[in-house]
Amino acid sequence: MLHITLICVGRLKEEYFTAAVAEYVKRLGTLCSLNIEEVPETRLPANPNAAEVEAALSKEADTIELRIPKNAVVVALSSEGKETDSVQFSKFIRACEKDGKNRLCFIIGGSVGLHKRIKNGARVILSMSKMTFPHHLFRVMFLEQLYRAFKIAAGAKYHK
Repeated sequence: MLHITLICVGRLKEEYFTAAVAEYVKRLGTLCSLNIEEVPETRLPANPNAAEVEAALSKEADTIELRIPKNAVVVALSSEGKETDSVQFSKFIRACEKDGKNRLCFIIGGSVGLHKRIKNGARVILSMSKMTFPHHLFRVMFLEQLYRAFKIAAGAKYHK
């Protein structure tokens, strides 16, 4: 069974997001071992300068790095990454598993993204879209795509 860690910057506060995440965690429960780690998002002023953003991202990166499991394939989720579709994403997960890499770690940044140190240390930088999404909504979207990836691999009818 695959062990998947999802590291997310920021805590979910909205009930509708927590309910959606709980639903996908439940669905994924029989398909993989899933651990969601939340790290605090560094507060920034209303109009932060480049140095303030860099300092915030670096602080978040310090915390993220402590949460990455040893021997995990690290995937940074960023709009700057390689775009993929659901079938390709499913194939990527299965390829990792076939290569004996049973630990995957996906990282979702906060409202100002991920520090370059996290992106540079990732095996893959993946983008689900060039569009911008709130990071809390993106967590739900990612979990849905993860669930879909397992269903595609199983040949289930969920994927259309």
